[in-house]
Amino acid sequence: MGVSNNLVGLLNFVAFVFSIPIFGAGIWLGHKAATTDCEKFLEKPVIALGLFLIIVSLLGLVGACCRVNWLLWIYLLFMFLLIILLFCFTIFAFVVTHKGVGEVLSGKGYKEYRLGDYSNWLQKRVNNTKNWTKIKSCLIDGKVCRGLNGENHTTASQFFAKELSPIQSGCCKPPDDCGFQYVSPTVWDKGDPTTPTNSDCSAWNNSPSVLCFDCQSCKAGVLQNLKRDWKKAAIVNIIMLVFLVVVYSAGCCAFKNNRMEIYRWKP
Repeated sequence: MGVSNNLVGLLNFVAFVFSIPIFGAGIWLGHKAATTDCEKFLEKPVIALGLFLIIVSLLGLVGACCRVNWLLWIYLLFMFLLIILLFCFTIFAFVVTHKGVGEVLSGKGYKEYRLGDYSNWLQKRVNNTKNWTKIKSCLIDGKVCRGLNGENHTTASQFFAKELSPIQSGCCKPPDDCGFQYVSPTVWDKGDPTTPTNSDCSAWNNSPSVLCFDCQSCKAGVLQNLKRDWKKAAIVNIIMLVFLVVVYSAGCCAFKNNRMEIYRWKP
């Protein structure tokens, strides 16, 4: 058997082994999904990813090791489509995340984020009620404000000097321009009832299950996290693309080896 066949077989065996726990995690989330919308949101993509990896890795493994050329051809087709999709997603990720930056506040250790600073495509995603309900469920279930909730003895000056994450800044406290008086990290006194210029000020509530989860600043904080994660994912995708091109090239060589072997054994 050619070196390329061995290489494709080995790589796909490793991919098959790793795809089983991914698929299993999706099934586990499916059984647990009755508890939260967040888990329902994650269940289908994880199952789909695990199933896709199992099918593609089996195609490559059997096609290369057993010299089943039609399976190897289907495997190469899937690999080609995957390379194209990864390339397109990488370009797309860089395009939609090039806008948006936190606003530095005087005398504050954290930044604040404005939804209008991000790309229109991202804004539409979080402004969609169905999407935001799922995201908000994940934020509440994930207890993103838990760290601040336990700091009731933190003074105002200590809190303002903190470096908060974008989600903590946008979802766990009211915007700075609301002018609310600090009581504790997640409890703020609205003072005299005035008409705020920022709609987030009226959306704020001291209840731990509400806080600023319905605020535009919370959506902006989520997008800032998404922007950071997508940029990291784009860099990983570039590395993955190089790896996939190498595997695809080895697969093409294995396909060619299989055809030559078939012709050699023909009478």
